[in-house]
Amino acid sequence: MKEKLEALKVEALAKLQEVTDPQVLNDLRVKYLGKKGELTEVLRGMGGLSAEERPVIGQVANLVRSAIEEIISTKQEAFQQQETLGRLQAEKVDVTLPGRSLPQGGIHPLNRVVQEIEDIFIGMGYKVAEGPEVETDYYNFEALNLPKDHPARDMQDSFYLTDDLLMRTQTSPVQVRTMQAMNGEVPVKIICPGKVYRRDDDDATHSFQFHQIEGLVIGSNIRMSDLKGTLNQFVKEMFGPSTGIRLRPSFFPFTEPSVEVDVSCFKCGGDGCRLCKQSGWLEILGAGMVHPNVLRMGGYDPEKYSGFAFGMGVERIAMLKYGIDDIRYFYTNDMGFVKQFKGI
Repeated sequence: MKEKLEALKVEALAKLQEVTDPQVLNDLRVKYLGKKGELTEVLRGMGGLSAEERPVIGQVANLVRSAIEEIISTKQEAFQQQETLGRLQAEKVDVTLPGRSLPQGGIHPLNRVVQEIEDIFIGMGYKVAEGPEVETDYYNFEALNLPKDHPARDMQDSFYLTDDLLMRTQTSPVQVRTMQAMNGEVPVKIICPGKVYRRDDDDATHSFQFHQIEGLVIGSNIRMSDLKGTLNQFVKEMFGPSTGIRLRPSFFPFTEPSVEVDVSCFKCGGDGCRLCKQSGWLEILGAGMVHPNVLRMGGYDPEKYSGFAFGMGVERIAMLKYGIDDIRYFYTNDMGFVKQFKGI
């Protein structure tokens, strides 16, 4: 058996030395060292050897295996180096070529305005609250002092999914949900951004889907002067330090008293121009003191607590801020339009 092993070694080394192809090398590895290889076949005869011969033959077999494995390993390393060298030659990169610029994205103007408004109010201590876009009639209307027969509902006639479910017409339901979740604790200081839906005909200034950001503050001894001071600070940060506000009496079912809020035209400084229609003022949002009924339905005693609320359309703010004259530009995916805001 020793002679067979020595002969096998000589034969294997001779054939392996001549190998010039990785596949042939692998075939020879299987031929000599595989489970059904020639070395294994020779070693199967060790069962017929005496106890004295087995250690000797075992040692010879290990030397034969080591010699074959060593030359196979050397050949494999040489083939790998050759392959790597070939790839380096074939995949050369000309470092003198000019670089290729990748397309740079940007934030959509609506998202940019939402982020800017959020940053302003977070800086004043507000938290951002969110809620479902599919709302119940109770949260969207009744809890906001709009019972089923209230005529103000006609202004928000919207998309009903069932008799009780609809696509929310405002983000005010988030305010009610937050009040109830607070279990009567104060202070409440939130803004509620999100999409809303109303049955409007699409034109330059209206859309069936748009974005709102509403705010709510509840605490002890909250007054209209607090609302005015908050909004005054907001418009100065949003439109510039010289911007002022004007409050005009209005009506909203969920606030009493209610006001429309105008800002001095930041384009003409209040002198009158095409943007403000020569009035010197631009209407941007509605606001007011939270109605006692809304406080009660939110879990607050109106004899003990008071609050103010406000709401603005994001598209309206963006159109004024960037001089956009058609709300539909925000939704048409026109890259020429969107790219204008990349560097802003």
